[in-house]
Amino acid sequence: MASRKKANEEEMRQKIKVLIVDDSAFMRKSLSIMLTSDPNIEICGIAKNGQEGYDLAKELRPDIITLDVEMPVMDGLTALNLIMKDAPTSVIMVSSITTEGAESTIKAFEYGAVDFISKEQSFVSVNITKIKDDLIHKIKSIAYHKRNINLATKHSITSQTEIPTNVSKGTLPKIGYKAIAIGVSTGGPISLQKVIPLLSENLNVPVFIVQHMPPKFTKSLAERLNSMSKLTVKEAEHGDLVTKNNVYIAPGGKHINFVSIGGNVKIILTDQPDNSLHRPSVDVMLHSAISIYGKYLLGVIMTGMGKDGLLGIEELNKLGGKCLAQNEHSCVVYGMPKAVVDAGYADSVVPLGQIAYKINTVF
Repeated sequence: MASRKKANEEEMRQKIKVLIVDDSAFMRKSLSIMLTSDPNIEICGIAKNGQEGYDLAKELRPDIITLDVEMPVMDGLTALNLIMKDAPTSVIMVSSITTEGAESTIKAFEYGAVDFISKEQSFVSVNITKIKDDLIHKIKSIAYHKRNINLATKHSITSQTEIPTNVSKGTLPKIGYKAIAIGVSTGGPISLQKVIPLLSENLNVPVFIVQHMPPKFTKSLAERLNSMSKLTVKEAEHGDLVTKNNVYIAPGGKHINFVSIGGNVKIILTDQPDNSLHRPSVDVMLHSAISIYGKYLLGVIMTGMGKDGLLGIEELNKLGGKCLAQNEHSCVVYGMPKAVVDAGYADSVVPLGQIAYKINTVF
């Protein structure tokens, strides 16, 4: 037992190996400088195009790959598809904040990418230190979570006990929910594609989503989800009247709030509060939605770093409202769900593949 614990500690202490794939020498250098500033990260390889990146991914087996989209010889999407088939790895896309860049990024999530960083935000922003810290935090959170899951799986095989990836914990009562509010971050785009299209057209309530993303990316995500879903999915707009069986995704860079006017609920987009860690913020959305729907709001917290949503779910819990959380093994990063689970506010904890089913059964 002691030797296994020591082996686990040694594995967790190993440096995170990162492969950088980008055709820009400036980007390769910038990423290298940023990441090697953390003693727990090492650059195990650098590639100038997708073909080199694919070859190095197979050879080096890194923990994380940063992968550009537009590159010569082989583009990022083609390389990503091949990497996921032949050398599955956690991939963070390096995307441009353009409509085309956003659409490519959403496609990358379908191919298996877990997150992205923006070229413009990361390397032109005067707030370079915060961007660097965010990127390092993402890489470490994704890599360490994956190691934890791998260790748990390894031990389950040794002890012949099954990891409960398909087991739900707790129940959700049918209390006449009037709306659903979903909070999600890292790993969210692909996770939402495994939930929203499976929601029943018989819900007859609105669905609100905060996914931590910059502008343009949320619009592309909404369009993709809409093309896959029975419900109507759109990026929320200021002044929208809330309609049943519509899914509203908060736009990147704006908080989503709600007001009741003459029996209707209207969406208000705002920059305030301007001191929140995220904009849009899950906590801000939940607080406002609770003011309209009270305990009849169903809170859903999915994969993501940090604890955005904890305060909102705490408020909902005090009113007698219910919360559904994604389980650890199906998360890309077990941060946001862990916060509500550890606080005792999650009424039901389920794998990603059962979230839509669980929601459908209480309507």
